[in-house]
Amino acid sequence: MSDTTDPTPNGSDGAVPVTIYTRENCSLCVAARETVERVAADLDVAVVLDTVDVDADPDLAAEYGDRVPYVLVDGRPAFKYEVDERTLRLKLLSAS
Repeated sequence: MSDTTDPTPNGSDGAVPVTIYTRENCSLCVAARETVERVAADLDVAVVLDTVDVDADPDLAAEYGDRVPYVLVDGRPAFKYEVDERTLRLKLLSAS
């Protein structure tokens, strides 16, 4: 599932890609997504948010196991289990 969270009124071609590897009934995954959306909006940074259910793909399930959420920012590994807001702010600003 992909979403564009674009807090800028006119859109942005330079949106930062954020991928969250998740699974169903994962409260940490929900918190990670909410944190990404809130911080991006606070910073006025557009992000393209892609959530990937690891259980939908046996290879991903094997690779990530219970290590979700796993978050990539701008294609780079950024967080595992919890998203630190301060670090996320720095990563989004650096990538935008």
